[in-house]
Order: sequence, then C-alpha cells, then structure tokens
Amino acid sequence: MGLCKIIASVEVDKIDGDVYRSAEVFRMDYAEMEKKFKIYVYPDEYKDENYTNYQTLSGKYASEGYFFKNIRESSFLTDDPDQAHLFFIPFLATKCTKSGSRIRHLRQPDVSSYEEMAAIVKKYVEGLIAKYPYWSRTMGADHFFVTCHDIDVRVTELVPYLVKNSIRVVCSPTYDSGFIPHKDVSLPLVMQPLKESVRENDLYKRTILGYWAGASNSDVRNTLVSNWEGDDELDIQNTTYFPAGGMRKFSMAKFCICPVGSRATSNRIIMAIRYGCVPVILADYFELPFNDVLDWLKFSIVMSEEDVYDLKYILREKSGEEYSRLHGNLIKVQKRFRWNSPPVKYDAFHMVLYHLWLRRNVVKY
Repeated sequence: MGLCKIIASVEVDKIDGDVYRSAEVFRMDYAEMEKKFKIYVYPDEYKDENYTNYQTLSGKYASEGYFFKNIRESSFLTDDPDQAHLFFIPFLATKCTKSGSRIRHLRQPDVSSYEEMAAIVKKYVEGLIAKYPYWSRTMGADHFFVTCHDIDVRVTELVPYLVKNSIRVVCSPTYDSGFIPHKDVSLPLVMQPLKESVRENDLYKRTILGYWAGASNSDVRNTLVSNWEGDDELDIQNTTYFPAGGMRKFSMAKFCICPVGSRATSNRIIMAIRYGCVPVILADYFELPFNDVLDWLKFSIVMSEEDVYDLKYILREKSGEEYSRLHGNLIKVQKRFRWNSPPVKYDAFHMVLYHLWLRRNVVKY
C-alpha cells in the first residue's frame, strides 16, 4: 500500500463507524471545509472590556468561552470580507450594560434589565449595519452569532431581525425558542473542567440501570419523579442542588436520564457522553447537537415525554446486547463533544464550524 493510501485509510479510521449519517460524506466535506472555509469577524471595540475577555474556560457556559477564544485564534479567519463565506457578530448580551457590569451574576434580572441589554445589542448590530455593507447584501442571512447563556437567548429574542435573519449558534434549542433547524446550529453546552475522572471502557462496572438528579421544573420531570423516585433500579433524585457523589454516578449508571427542563438541557446530555453513560433523552422536541452529521439513535435513546411512564421497562429491554452496542458507539463520539484550546481536528469547535460550513449557502432573505 502506498503512503498516500495509508494516510487516507488512517484519516477514514478516525471517523469511521456506525455513529455518522454518512462517514464518507462527512470526511470529504470536512476536508473541503479545512481548505476553503473563511469567516470574517466584525471589529469589536469592546473586545478587551465587555465581550470576549474570558480569563478562564470553565463553568456551566464554558462552550461560549471556548468558541470565542478559538475563533479569534483560528486559521479560518480572514481580513478580507470578499473572501468570507460567513460573518461573525461578536457580542455577549450578558456583558452589554451601560456600566459594563456583569448582569449574568443576577439570578433573575427584571424585565427592564432584559430590555436594557436588548437595546444595547440592537444598537451594536445596527451600528455594524450602518458602518459596513455586508449585512444589507443578504439581510444578514450569511451572518451568525453565538449565545449560550439563558439570559443571552432571552435578550436576543427581543431583537427579531437578528433571530429571524442570521444564523443562531445556541445551546439547548427547542421550537419554543424560535430555533430553525435548517438555519440555526445547536451548540453543545458542557461544564468544564470535569471534577471526576472519565471512565470510558467500564462496561461491566455500571450497576445502576438509570440515573437522574435535578429539579423537577417541567412536566416530564414532575412525572419522572412521581413515578420513579425511590425505585430499586432507577436512581431518581429531585433536588435543587447537585448531590454529593452525583458526578460519580454518571460513571456508575448504564443510562443517564436527560429529561427536558426549563433551562439548558444539553449540559446533562454532554456530561453523560463524557462519562460513558448512554443518554436517555426525554423530550418531544429537542434539537440535538451535531444532528446533521451524527446519528443519535446509534449512541443514545430518544423517547417522547409520554414514554416516561414505561421508562424502567424500556431500559430493561435495552440493557443487554443493545446496551453494549450503544455504549461502544458512545465511546466513538466522545471526542466530537470535547472542547480544546487550542482546538484539535474533529473536536467540538470544529464540529460547530462544520455545521456553519453546511449553512454557508443558506437561503437568502
């Protein structure tokens, strides 16, 4: 076998397997993206003060920080707008206050706080539209912004043309948040750094059938608690704080229950993936990260909310050979959801960029 063929086969092996909708299409299109994709980032006069100065890449919304940091240092950037496939609008709504104070520390900002932040976001975007000609050429269809914090999502929804026209890269999207699957991108939300070691190849050490701990802040979570709390096979805990040893149980359970809630849900899903615990997604609609490329049915269980009544019996049926298959595939996709700085090939940052690449020819408004 020649050197080129050896290199090509190694490249295929990196993404081979049953977890992709089409591994070959992904491999070839990804390679084209690496060669051609260019993004223009608008100048940000508040770059060092209000928006993108992430000192630490940790916490519940670390995905935002990783994306902002990595895109600034990326080879995909271009200073020539005429070469750009997409235009990035760099703002964080939670830092958009007149005083520069970090409103993200307020638990429940009142309506006037949302309106104040929305007004500043709108002024910032309108300033870009007035100063540069690029938005007007497509009405913003080739522009994108990133928002992961609950408050950021609420604020940007108050700027309708921003949500309707441009590509939103957003965490935990649902239909009621105005998410448009063919246009927008689901950003994997994950808390980093992990406090426990990740046990990847521990198939036979998982003694808990299913695990969930969290607040019952949605109908499906209420039903989950009322039907299964105290069960001898399912470890279901209704709590407003994460219990001691809770992270360890991600490594002890075969299945990690991920019922849709009132807040960001994908954090729990990605944590389950990182700990090798097969996610069980209980949601009538939830746009799963990287769904354009990954076949989630190959490494997770996706249920409608009404299936919660039969949860234990469904998991029992899947706890044998099918569980082994799901767990094996889960290990294959772990690196796709991992954020790195600097980023590495096929990691979460590049997967987000690839989904943006797929939307570079989105219908113009």
